[in-house]
Amino acid sequence: MDAAAKSSEQGKLNDLQISLLRLFDRGMSDAQTYELRKMLMAYFDSEVKKELEKVQKEKQYTQEDFDRMLTDDNFFK
Repeated sequence: MDAAAKSSEQGKLNDLQISLLRLFDRGMSDAQTYELRKMLMAYFDSEVKKELEKVQKEKQYTQEDFDRMLTDDNFFK
């Protein structure tokens, strides 16, 4: 288990979370907040896409498999 997961389980903030709170403590405009949110969402979007590509390669899913996932309730059984 990584440090962030452990910290989250214990209810304590990790170093990054504390840094972000300090950043927001100085006040930000709505535009700055919006831009920061866009950056964070882009980062997490990229991470999810990397994980999806990894799983797709490991499981060797095809487009046909993805289509069946959308229509076949028994695909994962």
